[in-house]
Amino acid sequence: MSNIPPIYKNIVTNLEKVITGQAVAIRKLLAAFISGGHVLLEDLPGTGKTTLAKALAQSLQITFQRIQFTPDLLPSDILGVSIFNQQTQKFSLHKGPIFTEILLADEINRASPRTQSALLEAMEEQQISIDGTRHQLSETFFVIATQNPIEFHGTYPLPEAQMDRFAMRFSLGYVSAEEEVAILTNQTIKTITPCVNRADIHKLKQAAQAIRISEELKYYIVNLVRATRNMDGVQMGASLRAALTLMKAAQALALFDEMEFVTPEHIQEIAIPVIAHRLKVNSQARLNGSSGEKIVQNILRKVKVPI
Repeated sequence: MSNIPPIYKNIVTNLEKVITGQAVAIRKLLAAFISGGHVLLEDLPGTGKTTLAKALAQSLQITFQRIQFTPDLLPSDILGVSIFNQQTQKFSLHKGPIFTEILLADEINRASPRTQSALLEAMEEQQISIDGTRHQLSETFFVIATQNPIEFHGTYPLPEAQMDRFAMRFSLGYVSAEEEVAILTNQTIKTITPCVNRADIHKLKQAAQAIRISEELKYYIVNLVRATRNMDGVQMGASLRAALTLMKAAQALALFDEMEFVTPEHIQEIAIPVIAHRLKVNSQARLNGSSGEKIVQNILRKVKVPI
């Protein structure tokens, strides 16, 4: 584990060259990537969501594709299509942009639910099916989706099944005036150079999986997730996938902190980004000001923390 912290710090330092004032967001993004999850960035336009995704891809020296989601985008525009070759008398696959390692799904909620669902199999199983044939994706396949608030004109809410595929949802938000000035004078994303290689990424993933987590903390995670299913105003609670994601993300955070085991603080730090977006809050609760984030905050206060 001795060489793992420098790998992580090199990535953070590289990202902070162009993503100023977003240390917390960078930490969450890397925790999701290292733990094998996907990220949904929900924020107003112009807060740096696309820049963050591009900077990560350039820092990791792995393939990157961007899809601009629009109302007329079709599933085949994402996955690809089989084309009949007149010379060989056979069908050949014309691969879509999903055949990459980091996929930026920009403004994902501007496409129809049918098109959004084209990502479901890829995000869960790292494979896609076209005309009955399965095609394997890279083991480092990572989706960074951006979405504008659903109140914006021309947007479609993501279905529950799609939301559950995202390990985390969080926002970047606006930075301070001083940090905005630093961004204006900082170097552009074009100057970002790779700082790690594929072997380093593999080491990070392996090291995160090896971080110890006690049985007491596993029960703590399960109790947090199960509590969402019995809360007033919650129409649909978090699934087992949320518990698995919470454990893996907490292991990644412990690795970043150069610790050999997970602490309750790691779980609490990441609980809201992991769980809140998976909850379906009924209309009456929303009218009363409730939200997934507030419900998880309440659960964190109520569920007993292991000593």
